[in-house]
Amino acid sequence: MNRKLGILLVCAVPVLAHHSFSAEYDATKPVEVKGVVAKVEWVNPHAYIYVDMKDANGKVLRYAFETSSPNALLRRGWKRTSLKEGETVTVEGYLAKDPRPLTDGSIHGNARLVTMADGKSVFAGTSSDDGGPAK
Repeated sequence: MNRKLGILLVCAVPVLAHHSFSAEYDATKPVEVKGVVAKVEWVNPHAYIYVDMKDANGKVLRYAFETSSPNALLRRGWKRTSLKEGETVTVEGYLAKDPRPLTDGSIHGNARLVTMADGKSVFAGTSSDDGGPAK
């Protein structure tokens, strides 16, 4: 592979990975999940928050909420350590258009607002100016 082609491919990967809100999520399927943070993935192009919630029968459901990029979260006051595993949070967001669980069994959604146990809320998800529903 020549050098120019290699550089082009490396630069194209982030573009291919990005998507609009409406391509993947359904604004008519709002969801509110109160549960325990199971994992936080601080990765590009979007960070993820995994939240475990018990349903009415006591079964644990894991939600994988996509958020903004780590850089955008930093600008909103988040840090890599803002959420800790085991912490109780409430996440308001929207479910994915495809209702099938992700390969790890989690339910895929887009986080719009995360409220911490102390009541502090932080905008986390896709904003209306890039396709997400305004609230």
